[in-house]
Amino acid sequence: MNDKAKDTRKGRAGRKASEIKADLIAVVVAVTEGDPCVLTIGQANALPSGPFEFDHRSLQSGLRAWVEQQTGQPLGYIEQLYTFADRDRIAAEDQQRVISISYLALTRKEYAIASAKPCWGSWYDYFPWEDHRSGTPPVVLDVLRPRLIEWAQGAPEGEARRERRRRAAVAFGFDDRGWNEELVLQRYELLYESELVEEAARGGHEGALAPMPGRSMVADHRRILATGIARLRSKIKYRPVVFELMAPVFTLLQLQRTVEALAGRLVNKPNFRRLIEQQELVEETGETTTETGGRPAKLYRFRHAVLDETVIAGTKLPQTRG
Repeated sequence: MNDKAKDTRKGRAGRKASEIKADLIAVVVAVTEGDPCVLTIGQANALPSGPFEFDHRSLQSGLRAWVEQQTGQPLGYIEQLYTFADRDRIAAEDQQRVISISYLALTRKEYAIASAKPCWGSWYDYFPWEDHRSGTPPVVLDVLRPRLIEWAQGAPEGEARRERRRRAAVAFGFDDRGWNEELVLQRYELLYESELVEEAARGGHEGALAPMPGRSMVADHRRILATGIARLRSKIKYRPVVFELMAPVFTLLQLQRTVEALAGRLVNKPNFRRLIEQQELVEETGETTTETGGRPAKLYRFRHAVLDETVIAGTKLPQTRG
């Protein structure tokens, strides 16, 4: 073999070692028994995923194929979430660069329960500090706050210490600041930076402090899940996507409980019903149900005509109930 052929072969080998691989990852959400649940595989520590392959017609068709193959769960509503390509966040076994193209998918409760293959779990198992429906979780004040203060005080300079303390206060509602349910990703990233989550140690951090409560996930999957939760919490305020998670007919209380489950906080019942009626998102079916207990409750359905109207509102979130 001549030198030119050797050089060509070496160049091909070098290109192969540094190939870019695209993974398709799904954040599939359903609301079951009053909890927002996410579809997982493995030991409930990974999101359904697989590589984008040559025979996939499109990114979405490839994602749907992987999810159905791995879980048996067909996907309905789906939208692209985000593309992750941070080299230092995923420890690759070879020299391939991995790009993760993530999607948010929503499915209904009955579809989630009917399928025996998937593993569904509350997303609050992974982010226990995000559920404020019963008030501020003890983990926020008893565990998280002192350890973030310790991290802030560990900064080498005074200005850096103040900035760390400010970021923690904004993200987690410390120092009399309000809780912003949409800052899910910022909170997780702050815990990663402060080495309080297990994934930080896997990402090359020494992890001097013990990990925070909450289940970890493989690679960067918990970060992707946090992104999906943040997107959904934001989107339910301006698009009627919550109805993708509802049964064809439902009570207003069931709708309210679904919104509260997703947002991680309670809403004012009269204000919520007033907003739903003003926005004309639902219509009465003329039927009632006694399944909720007490007096018969009216059944409603989503008014699909709203999708054709100029202004499409979400469910909004009235003031938190005191």
